[in-house]
Amino acid sequence: MAKKKEFRQAEVNIGMVGHVDHGKTTLTKALTGIWTDTHSEELRRGITIKIGFADAEIRKCPKCGKYSTSPVCPYCGSETEFERRVSFIDAPGHEALMTTMLAGASLMDGAVLVIAANEGVMPQTREHLMALQIVGNRNIVIALNKIELVDRETVLKRYEEIKEFVKGTVAENAPIIPISALHGANVDVLLAAIEKFIPTPKRDPNKPPKMLVLRSFDVNKPGTPPEKLIGGVIGGSIVQGKLKVGDEIEIRPGVPYEEHGRIKYEPITTEIVSLQAGGHFVEEAYPGGLVGVGTKLDPYLTKGDLMAGNVVGKPGQLPPVWEELRLEVHLLERVVGTAEELKVEPIKRKEVLLLNVGTARTMGLVTGLGKDEVELKLQIPVCAEVGDRVAISRQVGSRWRLIGYGFIKG
Repeated sequence: MAKKKEFRQAEVNIGMVGHVDHGKTTLTKALTGIWTDTHSEELRRGITIKIGFADAEIRKCPKCGKYSTSPVCPYCGSETEFERRVSFIDAPGHEALMTTMLAGASLMDGAVLVIAANEGVMPQTREHLMALQIVGNRNIVIALNKIELVDRETVLKRYEEIKEFVKGTVAENAPIIPISALHGANVDVLLAAIEKFIPTPKRDPNKPPKMLVLRSFDVNKPGTPPEKLIGGVIGGSIVQGKLKVGDEIEIRPGVPYEEHGRIKYEPITTEIVSLQAGGHFVEEAYPGGLVGVGTKLDPYLTKGDLMAGNVVGKPGQLPPVWEELRLEVHLLERVVGTAEELKVEPIKRKEVLLLNVGTARTMGLVTGLGKDEVELKLQIPVCAEVGDRVAISRQVGSRWRLIGYGFIKG
C-alpha cells in the first residue's frame, strides 16, 4: 500500500504583482497548476479582481539540480526533493483595483514583479513597486515575461530599461529572469531565484496569534434549513503565532451598530470550529498561505466579505482599535500610477484621504497638521499597532493614487 503523502502548510506568501495583462495569473498557473481568476466577473472581464491564492511545493532535482513544482523532474525524469511549500498571491494589476492590491501586499513576505517584454514598464508597474516599498517588502524577484512575443534584441533592451527603472528602489538588486509563462520557459530559473532571494521569515509560534482578514463568506446554499446552517467563514493570513481548532477568538474592530445616529463598532468573540489551509482541513494553522477559519458566527455577519479588514486573535491580546490616527507622514515626490509626472502637493486640513492599514481600508478626514505629522478622523476604525505602516492615497481625477505612507504614532 502506498504511503499517504504528508500535507505541509505553506511557509511563505509570495505576491504576483505588476501591470494588468502582463501575465501574473498565467505565471501563477504555470507554477501551481491553479487558475486563480475564479470569480464570475473576473472570468467575464479576463482580469484579476479579488486576491487569489495558490499553493505549490518547490522541489529540487538531486540529479540535474533544476527546480520545479513536480514530484518528477520534467527535465531528466528523476524523483525531486521537497524544499518548501509556498503560497502565491495573485494581486490585481488594474489601476482601479490598487487598494485591493495594497491589502494583498500587506500579507506578502516577498514578491515576483511581472513585466511583459512586449510592453515594458507601465504606470501600474511603478505603482505596484511603490506599494511593495511602502509596505516594507524588500524580497523581490523580477520576471520579464512574454519573451516569446519579441526578439532577442528587445529582451536585452527591456532588461536595461528595467535596471534603470529599479535604480534607487527596494528592487535595485533584484534578479531579472526572462521567462515565458505561456510555454513554461525558464520557470526553473525563476524558482531558483525565488529560493535564493525570497527566504522564509523567522516565525515565533509562541507569540499571540494575529490574523489579517482578507475575505469572509456565507458558505450555506440558499434554502438550507436553520438546523443545518454552518457558521460564517473568515479567510486571511496569519502573520504571527498560530490558531487551533477549539480556540476562542476575538475579531476587531468587529461589527457596526448604530448609537444615537452614529455608526460604532463592537468587537465580537466566537470559537474556531474548523481550519483549512491549502485546501486541507488542519487542527492548527500557522503563518503562510490563505487560512479559512470556520466559526460559530451568524453567517449573515460574514457574507460578501463583510469582515474583510478585521484582525483576529485571542481575546484581550489584539492591538487597539483606532477611531482617530496620528501619523508620521512621508510624502512621495510624484504621484504614482499616472502617465503624467504629477507633483505631490502637501496634505491639507479637511482633505479626505484613503488609508490602507494591513488588509483594512478606510477614509480619513484630516483634522490636524504638524511638521511631518497629520491627524485624521476615520470613517471606519482600524485595529493596528503603534508603528504599523499606512499607505496614503489621494483622489487624482477619478482614481485614488498613492502619494505616500506613514507610521502610526497614536
